[in-house]
Amino acid sequence: MSSRYFDRRTFLAGAGVGWLLPAAARAESNWTPAMPGTAFGFEQVDDMAATLAETPMRPNAKPLPEAMAQLTPQDYHAIRFRPEASLWRDEDVSFEVQFFPRGSYFHHAVTVNVLDGDSVTPLPYSPDVFDFSGAGLSEMPPQDLGFAGFRLMYPLNGEERLDELAVFLGASYFRVLAAGQHYGLSARGLAIDTGLAKKEEFPYFREFWLRKPQRSARSIEIFALLDSPSLTGAYHFRLTPGSETVMDVRCRLYTRSAVEKLGLAPLTSMFLFGENTSRPIDDLRPEVHDSDGMLMASGHGEWIWRPLANRDALEISSFADESPRGFGLMQRDRDSRHYQDLDFNYERRPCAWVEPQGAWGKGVAQLIEIPSDSERYDNIGLFWVPDRPVEAGQTWPFAYRLRFASSYPDFPANGRALATREASGSDEGLRRFAIEFGGGPLSELTPDSPVQLVVSTSHGKILKSESRRSAATGSWFAHFELDPEGEDAVELRAFLKDRDHALTETWSYLWKRG
Repeated sequence: MSSRYFDRRTFLAGAGVGWLLPAAARAESNWTPAMPGTAFGFEQVDDMAATLAETPMRPNAKPLPEAMAQLTPQDYHAIRFRPEASLWRDEDVSFEVQFFPRGSYFHHAVTVNVLDGDSVTPLPYSPDVFDFSGAGLSEMPPQDLGFAGFRLMYPLNGEERLDELAVFLGASYFRVLAAGQHYGLSARGLAIDTGLAKKEEFPYFREFWLRKPQRSARSIEIFALLDSPSLTGAYHFRLTPGSETVMDVRCRLYTRSAVEKLGLAPLTSMFLFGENTSRPIDDLRPEVHDSDGMLMASGHGEWIWRPLANRDALEISSFADESPRGFGLMQRDRDSRHYQDLDFNYERRPCAWVEPQGAWGKGVAQLIEIPSDSERYDNIGLFWVPDRPVEAGQTWPFAYRLRFASSYPDFPANGRALATREASGSDEGLRRFAIEFGGGPLSELTPDSPVQLVVSTSHGKILKSESRRSAATGSWFAHFELDPEGEDAVELRAFLKDRDHALTETWSYLWKRG
């Protein structure tokens, strides 16, 4: 299949048309033009979301052509965007934008608009900006196929070239990188009925507005309109890249119907196996995961670490709290020798930390662990579930900050749980645990310091608990045995303390009978 000549001027034509939008686009967005000179912003998207919620959800594009819908992920990702077509390629700004066509799993059409001053310009779809030759198609896709999403480019790792910074693609998913990282976990705009005994509902971003940054600006603004059978939503993202990339998120939801479980600020990741789980016999790598634990800072100041696991059955763990300070999925282990994978570089996967803005009230941080046999699948979910019932006709405003990084120097200097291991105990039916704590005040202690291991259990009893300092590493090893006393599932908690104060975060672990 021969590629067609691409005319970048045609693709980006229309700059400077002011507030004009095609009639079809206006109807799709339910958007009423503002007065000349009025800057487009969150309130305009909010009005669209409120209006859209008054009617049932409807498709915003024709069904995908069969050839595009049947593309394998490999064939779909063989479709290349032509870099010369990048938005703002010839502009004096630090960001560029590249696009994805609909196809494979990505059925929804995404409308993209460009904000420049007080003008709003729809970006027309054109197949000429893509090279479809590697996808194995017998003919070119239709002219009106439509966009599925986009990626942001930025000189993240040096001024000499542009790197991928973020991708918005598929439902309400997006991925973000900090300097020196490889893609790993994902974030989502919203989660609905995740982990329930019924089909999950996947909201999607149906329209985006990308504000052209000022010269030398280090941040970019994105507005988005979310749609789903149960609700709509207006979103504002402000993304600031760097060694830690920060995304400030503002949202307002409008419910069409009741929602059984609403998940705010959701994160998804992958955990196949680690030091606390069995390694498959035919895999040479010691560990395979994008994230190795959940971290939570409760509203009353406790820091909780929960190692992830990949068990034989679905596990849902809820951590009740009121207005948490933060929660996230971490990739703490940064030692490449623990992964021994030169292709996927799991030690370079980002952490993601959610900091709620304002009081989120009572609810639970809910961790979902889904059984998985492949690193291709995300099997970990984390989000905040408010206690307040979600009924039809409600408005839900909330805001939070997302921080993508490899570490967080501003976190409290407490000792951290560095590794968790589990094995058979000294007698039949017992389980033995070893937790390595390190960092913070622990590095300053001597072997004879008065360090006490505090362990509690929801069922059964704790035996032979002790803590000892490693002369080689300076870290402290906590050992204990669990007698589950016939129980099939036991919640464990442990931390180190001196005479008066906790020295470490709280280690939290779910043991289940195999």
